[in-house]
Amino acid sequence: MQYYLAIDIGASSGRHIVGWMENGALQTEEVYRFPNGVSESDGHLVWDVDALEAHVKEGIRLAQARYAAIESLSIDTWGVDYVLLKGDEPVLPCYAYRDRRTEPMIEKVHSVLPFSTLYRHTGIQFQPFNSIYQLCADQEAGRLEGVTDFLMIPAYLMYRLCGVKAHEYTNATTMGLVNAETGEFDTEIIDALGLPKRLFPKLSAPGTEIGTYNGIRVILCATHDTGSAVEGIPMEGNAPYISSGTWSLLGVKTPRPLTDADSEAANYSNEGGVGYNRYQKNIMGMWVINRLRSELCRDQPFPAIVQEAERSSFSGTVDVNDKAFLAPVSMKAAFDAALKDKPRSNADYFRCAYLSLAESYRQALEELERNTHTTYDALYIVGGGAKNAFLNRLTQGATQKRVIALPIEATALGNLKIQMLADR
Repeated sequence: MQYYLAIDIGASSGRHIVGWMENGALQTEEVYRFPNGVSESDGHLVWDVDALEAHVKEGIRLAQARYAAIESLSIDTWGVDYVLLKGDEPVLPCYAYRDRRTEPMIEKVHSVLPFSTLYRHTGIQFQPFNSIYQLCADQEAGRLEGVTDFLMIPAYLMYRLCGVKAHEYTNATTMGLVNAETGEFDTEIIDALGLPKRLFPKLSAPGTEIGTYNGIRVILCATHDTGSAVEGIPMEGNAPYISSGTWSLLGVKTPRPLTDADSEAANYSNEGGVGYNRYQKNIMGMWVINRLRSELCRDQPFPAIVQEAERSSFSGTVDVNDKAFLAPVSMKAAFDAALKDKPRSNADYFRCAYLSLAESYRQALEELERNTHTTYDALYIVGGGAKNAFLNRLTQGATQKRVIALPIEATALGNLKIQMLADR
């Protein structure tokens, strides 16, 4: 039996999942789970990459204790965030994408390269936390002086395992610095912004073996978690998907990037897939639910929250993709400010949030169909949000699509699939 290890790290937790083929089917077992989250340091939001590294290694140790012969491993995480390096030493802190240090840089970057120009080159949707703005903020703050490399979070963690610095294609496309046509870093953008060319080498494809750790081969999966998640969906034909977690990633596979004016206006992104383009939009997800829970009823289990929301008759909605909901001091206050009729109970707030998420899915799906000139009858939902039957029903009602909810670890499955294909 050949065993493979997927290490899938999200914004709130990480997990180590061992996979193997048995009787023609992929079997999995979770062997380790650990918490993750941003912390505050000197007024900024940061990731504890040392803790992540320790958890990654502990999970590998436990996996090897249970499965002695593991063929390979790979790590996927969220996109856009990275670690700067001076030689072998990380330049800390490692800022988190929700930190607001990029806000002053957006106008400065666009004064050099208007967003329409950036979009024609990269096809990447505007987000205030895109790596292009983060790197320019680092440059203005002097943080790039003496820096020899930067590595996206999963690449950094694999470097700490095997000592090889790699830049994987799917995660690199989240930066807003990869040319949509060539699939490599865009030298025109890099030169125009005065970023150091030494930081932008050639990219590696998913499936590339980069080294070994403790006798296990280290292979690049689609290290952007959504890239792996799309690979992990057992999809019939081609249909839109939602990878539902802290964020909701709604999109569809296309043969090539769509960088036209309509796609730009709808703020759709073109991100790297495994042999295809992912035409998708990064919209709000369970972040609003999680923040409401931590503020209103921290100790109440999610099933009870959902049941109460189902019984509520509140019908108001908000635009959950408005920047007011990105990182408010109080999520409750953000809802209050956006609603004419105020919720009267915790259940009202949660019902409003679920209704608003379903409405945002409808709007994004209508844009997708217009821009791809294709009508779809099904919508696949994977990830943590797929387990929420109430939200799935609201989504089916709002979109009028056949919702196929697969409460599976799609990201880990895709991670494993890519490793197994590389092993052939």
